[in-house]
Amino acid sequence: IDKEACREAYNLVRDDATEVNWVTFKYNGSTIVPGDQGVDYETFKRKCTDDVRLFGFVRFTTGDAMSKRVKFALITWIGEDVSGLQRAKTGTDKTLVKEVVQNFAKEFVISDHKELDEDYIKNELKKAGGANYDAQTE
Repeated sequence: IDKEACREAYNLVRDDATEVNWVTFKYNGSTIVPGDQGVDYETFKRKCTDDVRLFGFVRFTTGDAMSKRVKFALITWIGEDVSGLQRAKTGTDKTLVKEVVQNFAKEFVISDHKELDEDYIKNELKKAGGANYDAQTE
């Protein structure tokens, strides 16, 4: 893993002063390097194609009228067409990514496009987040 380059990308998402809401970490040969970055979650989802495996670090704003919170998710995407050997290696490689990406509320391993749904992920982050002041409407 190119730790320095990946750390810079990771810090862009964590920095409140930037517009960047997500970054990907992808394979360049056998080395994990920063991939794309962006503002819109839909654009991130389009990077998750059936023939790739990548790691995504994504910022979500959750909460309600009383309290807005920023939550981070680490998403491991393994496309349906990725070989078994590469699938197996992704688990080991995730350990390297976690040496750089250390602060996140929840981790996801996803290979089904439906699980990339923004509401699904936000809901999971909300559950992981503890206090929910939105109880009066549920």
